[in-house]
Amino acid sequence: MTLDINDKLAALRNKGLVRDDESDPDGRIYKDLDSGEIFHSVTRILGTTAPMAQQKRLENWLARPGSNETREAAAKRGTGAHNHMEYVLKLAQRLARATSNKKGIWKPGDDGLYRCPEKITKWAMEKAAAGAPRVPWASSGYARGLRCWAMDHITAIHSVEFSGNHPAGMAGACDLLCDLHMEGGPKGPYILDWKTSGKSIHSDMEEQLTQYKCQTGAYSLILKHMTGIQAVGGAVVVARRSGEPVTTLINQEELLQQEQLFLERAEQHFDQLHAHRDLISDS
Repeated sequence: MTLDINDKLAALRNKGLVRDDESDPDGRIYKDLDSGEIFHSVTRILGTTAPMAQQKRLENWLARPGSNETREAAAKRGTGAHNHMEYVLKLAQRLARATSNKKGIWKPGDDGLYRCPEKITKWAMEKAAAGAPRVPWASSGYARGLRCWAMDHITAIHSVEFSGNHPAGMAGACDLLCDLHMEGGPKGPYILDWKTSGKSIHSDMEEQLTQYKCQTGAYSLILKHMTGIQAVGGAVVVARRSGEPVTTLINQEELLQQEQLFLERAEQHFDQLHAHRDLISDS
């Protein structure tokens, strides 16, 4: 039986790889237990190929007293906001699909992806948010900002927390594939990545945005390899403790450029890794 793109996309909700921290303790790797293939995480590749000045600043910051505690607190804050959005969007997707199937209004678009009327999606998100578990205090402002942004902009939910791999040797999980109501932009689907930050994203944070956009390109490559779906663009939505999130939209032309940039960085990552191992074996 040939799977259509909706079936292939649904299959990405089931993680087919197992994390393996023993084979390579230097960073995240994932193993396909059936084939034995090894994949390095998208975030690891981005970390090892970041500009040296950026890596040095991170190294210096980590050496400061209290940096580990600060980093752990930021991670918990981000996890709380991400978990909230995952709960709301997964439940909203189920509610929208069940209601649309019952009414006979769950239909494929020109791109083959199934959609329901935008009003159904909005109703489903509001209903899911109303019954969502309480968010930890440290994450509540970030979660509220992301949730309000989603209510204002998301018009269809295609996949939440989908994961996969790519022949270039990387694996990763993307927060969301959805349609967006953005003035002057196409409907979708968009690769979307939630981020949290204690600061506003402005000109001196351009390096971090460069990383985020390249990460979106990696997820687009994985999506295309696993399903054949080419996203029309990407969105990086950075939540703050208070106020509206800062949104960076990526059109399809730039998304394709980010795909190529990530492939180049993946090649650089593995070249560096092999050179390091050769150096160790020769010493």
